[in-house]
Amino acid sequence: MAVEEEGLRVFQSVKIKIGEAKNIPPYPGPNKMRDCYCTVNLDQEEVFRTKIIEKSLCPFYGEDFYCEIPRSFRHLSFYIFDRDVFRRDSSIGKVAVKKEDLQKYHGKDTWFQLQPVSADSEVQGKVHLELRLSEVITDSGIVCHKLATRVLECQGLPIVNGQCDPYAAVSLLGPSRSEAKKTKVKRKTNNPQFEEVFYFEVTRPLSYTKRQFDVEEEDVDKLALRVDLWNASNLKFGDEFLGGVRVPLRVLGQAGVHDAWYFLQPRENGGKSVKVEELGSLRLNIVYTEDHVFPSEHYTPLRDLLLHSANVEPVSASTAHILGEVCREKQEAAIPLVRLFLHYGKIVPFLSAIAHAEVNRTQDPNTIFRGNSLTSKCIDETMKLAGMHYLQVTLKPIIDEICTEHKPCEIDPVKLKESENLETNRENLRQYVDRIFNVITTSGVRCPTVMCDIFFSLRESAATRFQVDQDVRYTAVSSFIFLRFFAPAILSPNLFQLRPHHPDPSTSRTLTLISKTIQTLGSLAKSKSANFKESYMAAFYDYFNEQKYADAVKNFLDLISSSAKWDQKSIETPIMLKEGSVKLTIKRVDGKGSKGTKGRFMIKRAQGRNRFGMKNFKKRWFRLTNHEFTYHKTKGEGALCSIPIENILAVERLEEESFKMKNMFQVIQPERALYIQANNCVEARDWIDILTKVSQCNRKRLSTYHPSAYLNGHWLCCKLSADTAPGCTPCTGGLPANIQLDVDGDRETERIYSLFSTYMTKLVKMQEACGSKSVYDGPEQEEYSSFVIDDPQETYKTLKLIVSAVQTLEQQHTKYKRDKFKKTKIGSQEHPIGDKSFQCYIRQQSESSNYSI
Repeated sequence: MAVEEEGLRVFQSVKIKIGEAKNIPPYPGPNKMRDCYCTVNLDQEEVFRTKIIEKSLCPFYGEDFYCEIPRSFRHLSFYIFDRDVFRRDSSIGKVAVKKEDLQKYHGKDTWFQLQPVSADSEVQGKVHLELRLSEVITDSGIVCHKLATRVLECQGLPIVNGQCDPYAAVSLLGPSRSEAKKTKVKRKTNNPQFEEVFYFEVTRPLSYTKRQFDVEEEDVDKLALRVDLWNASNLKFGDEFLGGVRVPLRVLGQAGVHDAWYFLQPRENGGKSVKVEELGSLRLNIVYTEDHVFPSEHYTPLRDLLLHSANVEPVSASTAHILGEVCREKQEAAIPLVRLFLHYGKIVPFLSAIAHAEVNRTQDPNTIFRGNSLTSKCIDETMKLAGMHYLQVTLKPIIDEICTEHKPCEIDPVKLKESENLETNRENLRQYVDRIFNVITTSGVRCPTVMCDIFFSLRESAATRFQVDQDVRYTAVSSFIFLRFFAPAILSPNLFQLRPHHPDPSTSRTLTLISKTIQTLGSLAKSKSANFKESYMAAFYDYFNEQKYADAVKNFLDLISSSAKWDQKSIETPIMLKEGSVKLTIKRVDGKGSKGTKGRFMIKRAQGRNRFGMKNFKKRWFRLTNHEFTYHKTKGEGALCSIPIENILAVERLEEESFKMKNMFQVIQPERALYIQANNCVEARDWIDILTKVSQCNRKRLSTYHPSAYLNGHWLCCKLSADTAPGCTPCTGGLPANIQLDVDGDRETERIYSLFSTYMTKLVKMQEACGSKSVYDGPEQEEYSSFVIDDPQETYKTLKLIVSAVQTLEQQHTKYKRDKFKKTKIGSQEHPIGDKSFQCYIRQQSESSNYSI
């Protein structure tokens, strides 16, 4: 959620890796172990909780959390809790990082010492105060001064034990002063409106008997006002402290008036006297991002450069590729690039271009796409975004089953428990591997189109580059779909949204063994046993040394790397996707039977009959490739009819009422519909899925269809008499052809600008490298060797355009910061006074000076 600031949108997000805790203090009892979990809090609001790690003083969590932050906050906090045998939770310690300090730890694995948790230190919210110093004439005619303190309201107070019944205690701090006043309690609100005024006498007439309050001795500048917020509790332990603020009266200045918002602060010395090192520590990796996004037109120059990347020759001279060259980690560049290209529908040509260039630089087909290059990172990121639903429907059911059944699957004799049987464990593991292998290799029709198009491009580039190696067309694809997609998802299902938390150690071990086996099965390596360092894994893999597994992998890879785009047929080798024997009849859209034509076999409707009967259906052998859908009289004979894939406008079920026959579906073409009866419901579903899959990118694909036939002068479904009437039911579309992402193109471009700005020195260094490479033909200088520069002149031109676009945006950001600083009023509701901003407030009040009597 973005916050609007005068035409500019501000986004906050945080990505956290919660690693592990260590040296947690032992439980004070015979059983020293604890059952601990960790929470992530924005101030006092819990936004995430890890699973409970039982019986450990060094719990490993290994969980990731990402969120968009929809509001302002002061602290990002982490609490370690212990759950006892009565399921009561008690806090052990916390880590609280101030918002302004988050950049210190950006992207770094950091051990934080746990701090004590006490009610006095758990504060949040802000309070609005108005102070006014005025002269008062007493009944005896003597002039004295009184401080009027108005407590207006509070916002964002913490909720304690499910309730918040706040009140304010106001006191004036000074020599021998103990005056304290309280507001009324406001029930059931953490945003109370008090609107109460309290008066304090701050100067005394000379005749006052107590010398410590004489005018000569009391200096207003040395006085301070204390406002504490409390939660009125019915518990015997008393009221809970919610936060407080101390306001030195020198803020009154010459005007004698002060109106400001304050952040509530912890009570001084409120923490427990516990040594920090006694509470343990927590390992975290925090990435906090704040994006300031301008109106779209400001990003046009940089965005156009990025989106043009696929068309640049060579692609190494493109803006997107240069971003990957200058970033410290390729992943930094891949995330915003992929999201930007997906948003504008240009991800496939971009990935095809950089993958083709990488393949041409690869010398050994066995190492293709094995490095952490920009290509591999971008494809990884694309699969995570495009394939999340695919993973859900493919793997989640069986992953859930594995995590809940807890079947023993340990096959390492060294790690085997006394109560377990090695052969039983092997059989459990084999069954799991077989089931996961089957759901993967039969899921090709559900693979998202964008992934299929990318895999098609990878396969074609690899096959062209290494024509002697017949398997490279498979390994180029399997290195991503198995090695970087399915295997990691099985290994760490929580990172792919397949499970809410990291699995327990026993289940995690089972998933590790399954992942290793699936990865090896998908790799199609020549020597499978050589892939395992462990002898027990090599022995287990003997179960799968059958040709049927390799055939299943190849058929799956053929299907998902078969492009559905009609204009790529000329360069693509036909691949057989499915074949089988079913019954069919053919009907033209005008409702009349169709005579056979040369090269096609059509069933002519019997003369004088008003509807189709069983005689109109013939059993035929169907064959589907990525180019055409054909049927034959028998298997192995020539095609009686050939339907190009681009002519398939829709594939949908046909209602049983049409012909009083089950398991029917229709293949709709421009001139006629092909009605087909499958042998069973499963086969019908399979044909519908795969026909939809290969045709879903056709240009003229229908959006509506008729679920029943046109018979006896009308459509049976909608009763319309016109045989050309548009469909009455929305097409199901089978499976999602593409992905819908909630991507903000301007925000992604802003992130890319931030990366270029961060690595500006590398951009300059790359310009120098282009100049050096153009002028000198000798050995490349070592400082420039890390850059991939195929064409120095083209690369230099692009670099110059990048620097210009980045500098223009830099100027815009500088102007925004300068204007914002001028308009920022410390003490306002948007910018309350905090522990570090008080001096800034004093300086900002340049027209005022200290007021004393």
